[in-house]
Amino acid sequence: MTTPAVSFEFFPPRNLDQSFRLWDTARALAPLQPDFVSVTYGAGGTTRQLTHEAVTALATHYGLNVAAHLTCVDATREETLQIVADYAAAGVHEIVALRGDAPQGQDRFIPHRDGFANSVELIEAIAARGDMTIRCGAYPEPHPDSPDTAADVAWLKRKSDAGATSAITQFFFDAETFFRFRDQCERAGVTAAIIPGILPIQSWAGARRFAERCGTTVPAWAEEAFAQVGKAGEAQLALDVCVRLCEELVAGGVDRLHFYTLNKPELVRKVCAALGVAPKGAISDAA
Repeated sequence: MTTPAVSFEFFPPRNLDQSFRLWDTARALAPLQPDFVSVTYGAGGTTRQLTHEAVTALATHYGLNVAAHLTCVDATREETLQIVADYAAAGVHEIVALRGDAPQGQDRFIPHRDGFANSVELIEAIAARGDMTIRCGAYPEPHPDSPDTAADVAWLKRKSDAGATSAITQFFFDAETFFRFRDQCERAGVTAAIIPGILPIQSWAGARRFAERCGTTVPAWAEEAFAQVGKAGEAQLALDVCVRLCEELVAGGVDRLHFYTLNKPELVRKVCAALGVAPKGAISDAA
């Protein structure tokens, strides 16, 4: 089996304990030499400054290629592009450009009066700078605001044409879900590389909640399997399920995998080891 390239998603810490967890996670996963790591942006832009601090720290102290999440939520065009300029000044030249979720208390996304209306406008503006690698989101199953997958494919085509060179998918449980989406995108002329987003199941209850929020189908086989093993067998089953999914994707021609780590490295490391992704060095304690 071909060994895939990997990348990881982190979220910015909100307190001291979370800070230690992020740095421990970065230290544990950096030796796997990921293509890049991304840092999320809280709903409604609530972690804007925390994201910036985490991105610059990961790039400066851990030598990682960091892609900063950036959304259109609750900011003017000028404010948003200033964030991009600040990243460039700090040596960060990758952005994951997203529309973003509605701020707390709103049931749908409403553009700022002087802001970007959607992710396509955001991508076009960043691409015009000429100094950023732009990634975007993709949805193998319909986005909660989308009527169907065909509409999501058409929207991804617009984001690709606007300047996004790769797209990271929402997580899914079955490899066929990704393959169907990939084939639709190829037929539609999407040129951006499509990277499967993988969620190692740290908690089955948590994974089900995530799936409900983002519209990911929970298959009957997964419900039955996790119900059967119970809490005692959950960790081993989660490892087996994730490794099998990744192996099926690689066998189907996927050469890159993006892991949603939830700032918990242990399961991610085990999955990577099973796929042949081995550490190539260690981070110095002085980092």
